Amino acid sequence: MSTTVEKVKEKIQSELEADHIEINDFSDDVCDGAKLELLVVSAKFEGKPPLARHRLVNTALADLMDEIHALTIKAWTPAQYESKKA
Repeated sequence: MSTTVEKVKEKIQSELEADHIEINDFSDDVCDGAKLELLVVSAKFEGKPPLARHRLVNTALADLMDEIHALTIKAWTPAQYESKKA
């Protein structure tokens, strides 16, 4: 696991009190910075539309964005996560 991935996981856990975090690092040698797919499950997303959820994630990761080249975000509530994994 890369240092960037570890930092992202720590930030998301502390800022969003995530119930579940999955990070797929698909970085390559073509560009600088990490390419990440991120799944975050948090009760803090309850009642918020997708754009507001993504903003919460981006705000939590603001000081790491210079290390990230591409970021794909799935931001789900605990209920959404349970229904999708079933």
